[in-house]
Amino acid sequence: MGKRKRISADQRKEENKSIAFAKLLNVPTSPRKMRLVADMVRGKEVFRALGILKFSNKEASARVEKLVRSAVANWEQKNERKAEDGELFITTIKVSCAPMLKRLRTAPQGRGYRIRKRSNHVYVEVDTIEKNEKTEA
Repeated sequence: MGKRKRISADQRKEENKSIAFAKLLNVPTSPRKMRLVADMVRGKEVFRALGILKFSNKEASARVEKLVRSAVANWEQKNERKAEDGELFITTIKVSCAPMLKRLRTAPQGRGYRIRKRSNHVYVEVDTIEKNEKTEA
């Protein structure tokens, strides 16, 4: 690794030390279905978002709920205290495409139809509302 690359990598690592986030990689659900769930909780208070996810009938909501709980635990670990009700908010939630599995399905008259089994990556970041107001001002 070159010197410039190492410097920027170290700088990125230092910035990530102050951010409480969680990632979920290679989820075997299509990104479109996962984005529906992510849009339900984007920008909401964490404990309200957990309630929404718990009672949602979408299959992807259970995975996102677990991921949000992980991000809250990471925030508690970095700040060395418990999160209070109304303190934490979901600042960022991103769903991006992961590599898809390509399969063939038999079709009539000697043909084959392509099946694309999609998967995605989910990134959640939580923070307090006061910190966000300071950065915007």
